[in-house]
Amino acid sequence: MIDFGFDKIALIGAVALIVIGPEKLPRVARTVGHLIGKAQRYVADVKAEVNRSIELDELKKMKGEFEDAARNVEQTVSQHIHQTTRDLNAAWNDADSTAFGGSLHDGLTPVPVYRHPKKRWRLRRSAVPQWYKQRQGVRSKAQSGAARVARFRPPRSQA
Repeated sequence: MIDFGFDKIALIGAVALIVIGPEKLPRVARTVGHLIGKAQRYVADVKAEVNRSIELDELKKMKGEFEDAARNVEQTVSQHIHQTTRDLNAAWNDADSTAFGGSLHDGLTPVPVYRHPKKRWRLRRSAVPQWYKQRQGVRSKAQSGAARVARFRPPRSQA
């Protein structure tokens, strides 16, 4: 703002005291102070608005640059993916034609058919294989206590 020294302010005060008079000088000084404060706040608001608009323009430019960069990256990635897919398909077709001696659909070469493994996934399976249990004589059925005693009781001698 305007640079006022002490001597300039004293001169303005003396002239104001003579022109306005000592009775009205405090009220005029208070009014001038309020007007200067309002002017400073208005200037600060205008500066803030200009700064916000400048920052907004910079952010829009950065957003555009990022979007362009993202589009470029997306395009290069999609080009590489398409190129790789084409190369893989060509290699697959070459491998099929060389492995079976011709095309798969010419009727001369067998086409492998998928067969289901016929596994029963929901059945509970034990950790020990069945052939091991049978070979080692491991019990596969539960017996009552009396049946176990009768099974392992030594035979009676006939006398």
